[in-house]
Amino acid sequence: MVKHRRLGGALVALLALTLVSAACGSDDGGGSGDAGGTDALSGSITISGSSTVEPISSVVAEEFNADNPDVQISVDGPGTGDGFELLCKGEIDIADASRPIEDEEAKACQKAGVEYTELEVGLDGVTVMTNPENADVTCLNFGDLYALFGPESDGIDTWNGADSLAQQVGGTGGFPDAPLEITAPGEESGTYDAFIDLAGIEDTAIAQGVPEDEAAALRSDYQPSPNDNVIITAMEGSPSSLGFVGFAFAEQAGDQIKEIQVDGGDGCVGPSADTISDGSYPLSRSLYIYVSNEAMARPEVKAYVDFYLTDDSLATDGLLEQVGYIALPADRIEATRSAWESASA
Repeated sequence: MVKHRRLGGALVALLALTLVSAACGSDDGGGSGDAGGTDALSGSITISGSSTVEPISSVVAEEFNADNPDVQISVDGPGTGDGFELLCKGEIDIADASRPIEDEEAKACQKAGVEYTELEVGLDGVTVMTNPENADVTCLNFGDLYALFGPESDGIDTWNGADSLAQQVGGTGGFPDAPLEITAPGEESGTYDAFIDLAGIEDTAIAQGVPEDEAAALRSDYQPSPNDNVIITAMEGSPSSLGFVGFAFAEQAGDQIKEIQVDGGDGCVGPSADTISDGSYPLSRSLYIYVSNEAMARPEVKAYVDFYLTDDSLATDGLLEQVGYIALPADRIEATRSAWESASA
């Protein structure tokens, strides 16, 4: 059974065919596409992990199946950490990831004898957001983000209740006197980990005297959700809401939410395709797929990844950008292709 998160608009149409299989395969099987099409190609591919990367892998699967209808592809998005766990258990062929693999996860793969190849496939940003009626909040710096989201923030239930902590850690404070209602990704999400890393939450926590084993975490009393649409709906439901999701999902929400600029030390910058591409948006990040080296020996897996890395998928105006993400610079696309060629040769 294939699981998909609920998405709106055109993205739904693209994802509706994520699991595509031919009930009655045609005689010419794989077709003759420029990339990925192989005569009589069949078999199955299992992909799981990041809910952020899931739309990319899904639309690539749909297009790949146009030339390879006898390959069954399932794409699931329970979270980056879950994907790495499944990869290291040998239960999936490809793990989608919105952050690099962590040391403990890599050790688990090594212990299990699972080797993999990391491939950077695109760019995204973590968008901090609130309700459009929240006119008092337009920009937050890293100190502000720590005071609102960090591990010392438990029990702070109003925006201005975070003022004192914000001032301790270099924030601007001056928050409105309004309820603080946070809905955001939970610990299973790569977006959760990426936010902690990109916003410097762990470093600030350690500097504040928080024990190291508790520093790489957000406050424990907010409403977590693995579903970006649930988070966006929460922003709509309260004029003093606060949360974060991947850039593509925030962009899709349009004027349902208000994107908050972030100051990483060089002034307030809002998330956009340009600011994420040039790295000026402080919460920019890379997106990855991790391919099992054992699985890549199967022709259907190799052909799928070959197609994933074509210009039709990754370059400007390719499938990746069609579902709201940002293409890598040309030199980084070529670095990804070189890594894949070396691994799959």
